[in-house]
Amino acid sequence: MSLPCVDVSPLLVADPLLATTDDHRRVGQAIGHACREHGFFTLKGHGVDAGLQARLAKSASRFFARPEAEKARVAMALSGLAWRGWFPVGGELTSGRPDRKEGLYFGRELPPDNPLVRAGTPLHGPNPFLNEDADFRADVLAYMDALTHLGHRLTAGIALALGLEATHFAKAFLRDPLTLFRIFHYPPPPVQAGTDDWGVGAHTDYGFLTILLQDDAGGLQVQTGDSWIDVPPPDASGEGAYVCNIGDMLDRLTGGVFRSTLHRVRNTSSRSRLSFPFFFDPGFFAVVDPLPGFQAAEDSDTRWDGIDVRADVGTYGEYLLRKVSKVFPELASGVKLF
Repeated sequence: MSLPCVDVSPLLVADPLLATTDDHRRVGQAIGHACREHGFFTLKGHGVDAGLQARLAKSASRFFARPEAEKARVAMALSGLAWRGWFPVGGELTSGRPDRKEGLYFGRELPPDNPLVRAGTPLHGPNPFLNEDADFRADVLAYMDALTHLGHRLTAGIALALGLEATHFAKAFLRDPLTLFRIFHYPPPPVQAGTDDWGVGAHTDYGFLTILLQDDAGGLQVQTGDSWIDVPPPDASGEGAYVCNIGDMLDRLTGGVFRSTLHRVRNTSSRSRLSFPFFFDPGFFAVVDPLPGFQAAEDSDTRWDGIDVRADVGTYGEYLLRKVSKVFPELASGVKLF
């Protein structure tokens, strides 16, 4: 069994937010089928420049090859409420267990005098970069711009998949989305790796839509029924480089019609692995309520973590802070959690 691959080029050729065509609706149908059956799909026709992808990977490899003392100059602990920067291997928890990866957190670039930053709004601020690596900063910011554009087009397709107007989510809570970008480096596995030695343990994403760029090392697995399937790395043409999956908030909105799906990562190659997940989520102050006609019964007894994603969550920012504080508990001490 393999994940469906959706050609999303019609969403990029003509903007569905301006005028919806039959081609747009056909893409929406394909996305809807994938979200109902798997919660995951791969992309082709995504329009993201391959040269930018290559430069980003090169810059990331260069950063992670630096000594830890140099990487620590942009440690997350130094970014305050913005919660951005580098963390070491084992510095992030999934379901309470340390992951076998290191990483970098980025978000929308905001200057210190931005009103949200001046007000001390968590998860808002400038991104930390090493001064001697200006190319990395340029690559990250250009990539985030490209993925934000792609995210708007994909969520228009998701709206069509649900029988809504293409502009529904953009008007409701994605006009000013919260965009979070992470770069993860999975070191080669130890010689005697245990069966539970996961780069990232089994989990669902807690946001709206994840757009993942993966390298050719492999290691991503998705749960289908009672089994797990491997998501193959991209082929020589680049097809499969992007893997999309829905998160708990889209599950919540649709009453489980689109169900967030468990996935995990283990680096089974003999070398390092890089992945680049981009999270396209509701605005920080948006209230995310289930769509009319999509409400469903509580599902806490059937979910892997026993959490009812359809319970009241408040604003998306409040919800997200509660989630991130469990991933980085040592950084949450100075943040007021709602």
